[in-house]
Amino acid sequence: MILSEIFCRKHGLKVALVGRPNVGKSTLFNRLCGKRMAIVHDIPGVTRDRKEAFGQLGDIPLKLIDTAGLEDKSKDPLMEGMKAQVLAALRESDVILFIIDGREGVTPLDEAFADLLRRSQKPILLLANKCEGKVGMQGIAEAWGLGFGEPLPTSAEHGQGMDSLYEALLPYYKGPLGEEEEETEEAPLQLAIVGRPNVGKSTLLNQLVGHERVLTGPEAGVTRDAISIDWDYKGHALRLVDTAGLRKRAKVVEKLEWLATAESLSAVQYAQVVILVVDATQALEKQDLHIASRVIEEGRCLVLALNKWDLISDKQELLLDLKERLSMALPQVKGIPLVPLSALTGKNKEKLLDAVLAIYEIWNRRISTSRLNRWLEEVVAHHPPPLVSGRRIKIKYLTQIKTRPPTFVLFCSKSAELPDSYVKYIINGMREGFELQGVPIRFFVRSGKNPYDDKD
Repeated sequence: MILSEIFCRKHGLKVALVGRPNVGKSTLFNRLCGKRMAIVHDIPGVTRDRKEAFGQLGDIPLKLIDTAGLEDKSKDPLMEGMKAQVLAALRESDVILFIIDGREGVTPLDEAFADLLRRSQKPILLLANKCEGKVGMQGIAEAWGLGFGEPLPTSAEHGQGMDSLYEALLPYYKGPLGEEEEETEEAPLQLAIVGRPNVGKSTLLNQLVGHERVLTGPEAGVTRDAISIDWDYKGHALRLVDTAGLRKRAKVVEKLEWLATAESLSAVQYAQVVILVVDATQALEKQDLHIASRVIEEGRCLVLALNKWDLISDKQELLLDLKERLSMALPQVKGIPLVPLSALTGKNKEKLLDAVLAIYEIWNRRISTSRLNRWLEEVVAHHPPPLVSGRRIKIKYLTQIKTRPPTFVLFCSKSAELPDSYVKYIINGMREGFELQGVPIRFFVRSGKNPYDDKD
């Protein structure tokens, strides 16, 4: 049985995965999600923020929280932020999965973590991970001394011990109460926040949701995983996705950064609207334009957030310059929204979200074939297509075949010989005539018989 995300959101058992670094929390998180949702690497401390996703174990729907592994008595401000994220996960959870490395046994850091968990007053299940076969028997014996009852031997990497984990979780799952209503809840708008490192993406997300949901810091590269947060704005369900900074491909040499970059690009692929955060004090560098181009190629809506706008002296001149540079660098998409803001103070954050909703509506817009062809007749009459071999190309009809992004097919005679300049003329006219500014348009030219012609 595959449970829907809506069902998991309503009835899922909220489970936090906690433990010291490199015990396999993210591997188990991915196992329970049924796909790779968190970055897994041999280097300890890959996970920093708390990452949430939906999953299931048997017929138990799960709301999973992956957390950072903590180091004991660290004074690093980043580690303090990570600890705050772990404590938030403990407060929100119904059940805590405390994971240790069965091969290494109980370490002093495990014991320190156990003291922290006892104060949570939540049900705690102890998992001895990495216990493939008979490996880890000594660690399991030691784990009894932590006082959390029988340790469950598991191997998140190989899927062993999931039956025992299911039986242990079952008493805490109450299931839906009463008859289940038909699931009519709308899927949230997927909104990815992308940009170069250290331009203020995480600060902006925290400002939008109104609290310190993700870690921030002055150094670049704090965010690694793509962190998604379900949120609501003016009655619209949104899923905000914070991503790792995107550097030039040639500069990405370490595997961990490569994995983080892949996560960010995947977030763009699955997004519906993408906010590209740009540092207004060094606006529209080549990498910014490369990211913007990537978003447009994927057919996604794009909104530019001009962060640190409060530091700009001649605001109007810079805004005009940016619009001109955008029109030259991305001529295929005219009218991309530019929203000046300050992620630090929250100024203009509502304007940013209003721009997101507006362009999302355009991205979903459908135009009837009759409207398109009435408009097309006027356009062709004003500027007829060119002659080919002494005969004029005949424009037959235009139709929209899908939305998200708006996609059109133009049927005409000798379609292969219709100049690109004339196609651009039609597309630009459609943007003006049907208010399709700012979204990518996919346009195909085909030869074929007009089904709207009268039949003999």
